Amino acid sequence: MANFFLDNKDLQFHMNHPLMKKIVELKEKGYADKDAYDYAPVDFEDAQDSYRRVMEIVGEVCGDVIAPNAEGVDHDGPKVVNDHVEYAPGTARNIEALRQAGLFGLTLPRKYEGLNFPLVYFVMANEMVARADAGFENIWGLQDCAETLNEFASEELKAKYLPRVSRGETCAMDLTEPDAGSDLQAVMLKAHWDETKRTWLLNGVKRFITNGDGHISLVLARSEEGTTDARGLSMFVYDRSHMAVKVRRIENKLGIKGSPTCELVFTNAPAELVGDRKMGLIKYVMSLMNAARLGIGAQSTGLSEAAYREALKYAQERMQFGKPIIEFPAVAEMLSNMKAKLYGSRAMLYETTRFVEIYKDYTHLSHDRKLTPEERAEMKTYTRLADAFTPMLKLMSSEYCNQLAYDAIQVFGGSGYMKDYPIERIYRDARITNIYEGTSQLQVVAAIRHVTTGTYLNQIREYEAQTYAADLGHVHQKLIAMREQYERAVEKVTAAGSNEFIDFHARRMVEMAAHIIIGYLLLRQASEVEEYRVSAQLYVKHGEAQNAAAAEYIAQSSPDDLDLITAVRQAE
Repeated sequence: MANFFLDNKDLQFHMNHPLMKKIVELKEKGYADKDAYDYAPVDFEDAQDSYRRVMEIVGEVCGDVIAPNAEGVDHDGPKVVNDHVEYAPGTARNIEALRQAGLFGLTLPRKYEGLNFPLVYFVMANEMVARADAGFENIWGLQDCAETLNEFASEELKAKYLPRVSRGETCAMDLTEPDAGSDLQAVMLKAHWDETKRTWLLNGVKRFITNGDGHISLVLARSEEGTTDARGLSMFVYDRSHMAVKVRRIENKLGIKGSPTCELVFTNAPAELVGDRKMGLIKYVMSLMNAARLGIGAQSTGLSEAAYREALKYAQERMQFGKPIIEFPAVAEMLSNMKAKLYGSRAMLYETTRFVEIYKDYTHLSHDRKLTPEERAEMKTYTRLADAFTPMLKLMSSEYCNQLAYDAIQVFGGSGYMKDYPIERIYRDARITNIYEGTSQLQVVAAIRHVTTGTYLNQIREYEAQTYAADLGHVHQKLIAMREQYERAVEKVTAAGSNEFIDFHARRMVEMAAHIIIGYLLLRQASEVEEYRVSAQLYVKHGEAQNAAAAEYIAQSSPDDLDLITAVRQAE
């Protein structure tokens, strides 16, 4: 029997971060549920024991059910039958296994039949599911939509929909349209209030909607007639039982084939307003997208784990010239760097999740009582860190996911190009991660202000001031030198006084900051656990080389370089 939690010591390590006690106490609101629910924890140790047991169950379902189904799901895929989605048989079995195990509604409050687990453990579950089958993780992970309802919807809507998610109903977020991809301000699906029926009605088309025929959908629609920008958009919840939305087609994709990506036609579809009018994109979708980016971080890390394990196993077993190929330095180096990037992705994933968790828990707490000045200040700090780290996580984890899948294929050689091994599917599944929920280029756009305003630099200095193992002092010194190099690069770019010049170097500067931050996270882990020492040193060597190249490019650059890239606009 395979268990994707018990076989992953790195995943288990992140359960024990010092912030977890604070996170659990905030989530449990001082363990207030212990008298009302017999399964609610009475203290931190009791909570952690419960989380571990449930994560073991998730790991078992992933190893024994979802992973064995993955190849069949990839082959069969979903179908459109009578204008609605019919899942691949393996997908239906996956959903039923998770439902039978009581694993839906992981983060939802107990009064809505959820388990009230911290976000950290939902992300862990997502990572394990993605390692088993990245396409299915999209269906499972869309429970995030329920979190958005929990955060912003009325009590009436929460009571109506959230218990259904806890019982295993699936969700979707219907945002993009044929003429509105990443530019959600251009959304034109129309919402109008029908006085006779006393409900909102939705009309129009949505495209590229993951799990578009889910039971419960959050829909971004234009509620304000005559508007063309974000201020005219509101958020609605649509119940599939109305049968007023048809699936026109399922996209035929390169990878994640088990996940139905739908084109939807809304025809007088009844819907209910979530929160306030005009705040759909400005407030609610931004929160939803941040959660989605965490989900892609988890998906990317799970795929990276799968790719690394497949490559390592093959390299240990494949004999060439009388010895396993892992004994060849070129292969050993590739695998070592893959492992370092995997650990780095996971470290960034859970650091970001902790930041998001704390600010969200304070948000929920503020609905119950007035926060103290100290709590408000702390909430502000973690909100800023969450905003800064979320796009960086999505950028780095998805890029590393693609790199690891690429390198794994290379370890396999010609065999990796064949469908005889899972790595071929993993490689295809990985490619979408740095595209959807905002391309890597868009993550840089979201992250660059945290370069120019100093958010990343301030956090790097926080890490720099911490104490690390004395015999890793040489690694710490390298990171300090990288920080100084980063500061000089940022100063050089910003001193030019040109937004275009900042945009030109944005990715270089964001990635420089990311390499330093991930380096510190791994250094912290290496100071605690011997196993991380090699990967921490390798990652910092990698970051050092990458940052040196970026710094040299910036040092030799001037605003005149913009002419080099604008010239293509005039090219015939």
